[in-house]
Amino acid sequence: MIDGGEDKIRGGGSPTPVRPERLRGPVEFVGRTAELAQLRRLVATPPCLILLEGEPGIGKSRLVAELLAELPGRHLVGECDDVPEPFPLGVLLDAIRGSTERPGPLSPVAGALAPLLPELADVLPDAPPPLTDPAAERHRLFRAVAAVLAALSPATLLLEDLHWADPATCELLAYLSTHPVDGLAVLLTARTATPGSSTPIHDALARTPPWSVTRVALSPLDADDVRRLAARTLRLDDPPQQLTAALLDRTAGIPFVVEEVLRTLAERGGDPLADDSVPFVLRDVLLWRLRPLDEATREVLGAAAVLGMTPDQRILAAVLSLDRVAIGAALTAAHRAGLLHDAGDGLRFRHDLARQVVYDLLPRESREWLHLRVARVLEQELPRPVAQLAHHYRRAGSGADFVRNAEAAADLATERGDDATAASFLLQTMDVAELPRPVRVRLAAKLGRSAIDGLSQAEAIPVLERLLADRRLPPGARGELGLVLGRMLRQQGEALRGYTEIERAVPYLRAPRRKAPALAVLAAPDTVVGRHVDDHLARCTEAEAAAAASGDPGSHLAVRIARASLLLELGDPAAWAIITELRASIELADRPREHARACLNWAQGALHAGHPAQAEALLAAGRALVDETGYERLASLVEATQLSLDRAAGRLDGLAERLGRLVASAERMPVTLLDARAELATVLALTATTANAGSTNAAAANATAANAGTANAGTAAGLGDRTGGLDVVEAAERALREVVADARRVGAIWPLVQALSALARLTVTGQPDEAVRHATEALSVVRGKGILAWAADAVLVLAEAAAARGEPARAAAAVAELEAGIAGRDTPLARAALRRCRELVPA
Repeated sequence: MIDGGEDKIRGGGSPTPVRPERLRGPVEFVGRTAELAQLRRLVATPPCLILLEGEPGIGKSRLVAELLAELPGRHLVGECDDVPEPFPLGVLLDAIRGSTERPGPLSPVAGALAPLLPELADVLPDAPPPLTDPAAERHRLFRAVAAVLAALSPATLLLEDLHWADPATCELLAYLSTHPVDGLAVLLTARTATPGSSTPIHDALARTPPWSVTRVALSPLDADDVRRLAARTLRLDDPPQQLTAALLDRTAGIPFVVEEVLRTLAERGGDPLADDSVPFVLRDVLLWRLRPLDEATREVLGAAAVLGMTPDQRILAAVLSLDRVAIGAALTAAHRAGLLHDAGDGLRFRHDLARQVVYDLLPRESREWLHLRVARVLEQELPRPVAQLAHHYRRAGSGADFVRNAEAAADLATERGDDATAASFLLQTMDVAELPRPVRVRLAAKLGRSAIDGLSQAEAIPVLERLLADRRLPPGARGELGLVLGRMLRQQGEALRGYTEIERAVPYLRAPRRKAPALAVLAAPDTVVGRHVDDHLARCTEAEAAAAASGDPGSHLAVRIARASLLLELGDPAAWAIITELRASIELADRPREHARACLNWAQGALHAGHPAQAEALLAAGRALVDETGYERLASLVEATQLSLDRAAGRLDGLAERLGRLVASAERMPVTLLDARAELATVLALTATTANAGSTNAAAANATAANAGTANAGTAAGLGDRTGGLDVVEAAERALREVVADARRVGAIWPLVQALSALARLTVTGQPDEAVRHATEALSVVRGKGILAWAADAVLVLAEAAAARGEPARAAAAVAELEAGIAGRDTPLARAALRRCRELVPA
């Protein structure tokens, strides 16, 4: 039960009976004039997607209620639950179900929703046959939801409490932000992400273009708004400044807390100007409201707080072994005391802040007992609400029961294609200290597979590292977990660490179908320093043998893709025959996600070698596949490849700005971030070089650099209104040095070589010794890889610096090395550089 007997309310005295007659109804809406006007303008011109953010109690729901009350047309409303079952798109489907009107004629793709919306069986087309690719299946589902929303538009779609939304819903909303539905205004509310943490909705929207989402942030009420609330609630014509200051101090201007304090002052009566009459925090307000309630009512209210925002009377009765009449009477008494309110579909807590205070007032032992009782009751439900069971067992301290249900919830999420939710449940199981090692290993393997494509990699990596540090780990588990860890590290931008973990895992991978793809990853030469191309060729040969032994078409395909990529980087013309064969194959056509990734990798390889036309064609194919499958994780790679192609083709207008936006959006996609930063820094260097050469107006060049974005510290930052080539050079040099430092740290070879070569090119005129040092390092790094074509620009800088000194022989060895390294290779870019080198340094 809730024991507030010893808590003293400021002002003391005996409990004052609740006197609702003093209230003037709901506290009136004040302030938010600018925000309400902005929302009106936005929803009046759909399509649009708006994210309304603010801390708990800031008034998000109240503001949208004011908006919808005056907004004509159809409203589709959904609300997220704090402990949802793993049912992707649940809140969106609830909003569609809640519509009083049926959607009009629908396209065939809408049939994908037939299994999820049986309520619309009479209007939905037949369900299409399932797809083999989960990404394509998910994309078709997104298109189906968009089709139904289009049939219901014009409309306003309001989804509340998106900080609790499942990742699939968040990905769909990100899709809607870039594929808007005509006539549909989408309004989302969510708590502001706290520093150092995020939520799926913030992660998903962070990967969208800046123009696709309008963010509206709510701040606490100011003194004038608090004064107006006090005047209306307490019926004071002119509340003194002392009262307003006290309210602001004790409520921080949080509207919900201000309203509750004012309600309490109105109900208490007495002198509201007396300092000890103003409750200090929300806890004081609720304690005062609890004091008139008897012990039985407090017990029911405490159990209700354990259950959630909207307590189910049937479950409360079973938990407390009371009849429904007693439960109803207790909830009604709590309603009269102002602790609950009637939401139209039953009594519920006025706000999650209020529920949390009531919950925290329960003694720890009582909370654990109630959670256990709730779980035992929910165990009888069919289907079993495994997510809720996991939540209650965890709060009850029942580790084994928690793990059992968390794993079941993760399996259910995986079955429904929601890897991120699965990873979230599995991560929680890793905190259970008494977990037996075999169970921990099994769950960690599931965690790794889920986190690869989910949003929990950063949290999963240390878990896997701790498990792999255990020398008693079985060999099979070591191989599987090491492979997953390596893949995650690579996706987090840790090139060398990821590559090394996969190297360590390969000997422990017993199944050829698992070993072949792992070896195929190790065959990629453009990702990591410290491995010679001969090592990559050997790994590729091993991968081919493993794929042949496995008899698995998927493994064979992965290895063939890797072979083509490796030969392309080597300048071996045989690569194009393999690429042509694979692109015409049914095996690759049936795997659109792998097809898209392969096309993008080959496009980058074509650019490295100097085949812009082929790169353009492969990029176009990859982009079409990404659009078709909706595989949003590749969207940044598409954009990065396009920008690299534009730079190679000399299309520099607006390129720095576009690259700056990509860097900003890639912060949550580390695998593409360093490459994007290297491209941005290189473009800044090109801009600076042309500015110093006088071919471009220096002030215009400086503006290009200044507008390039500042997502990474030092990248074109701090230029302000300064003009002149020197400032641009300084910004570009600073950005390149940062890329070099980060690429060295993570062992990423391509951005390292690119940045060193650009740094050498930038400094060759004013600091020739520095240029020689950077170019020499770039050549040394490439020499360690064994693909000399990559060093073409660095060798050209060495030749230019030597010729400028009148000592061309000093670069003769480097030029001869480049010439020998690309002999017989299909590398047009390096051959063009070599021709220029020979003009400066004759053989």
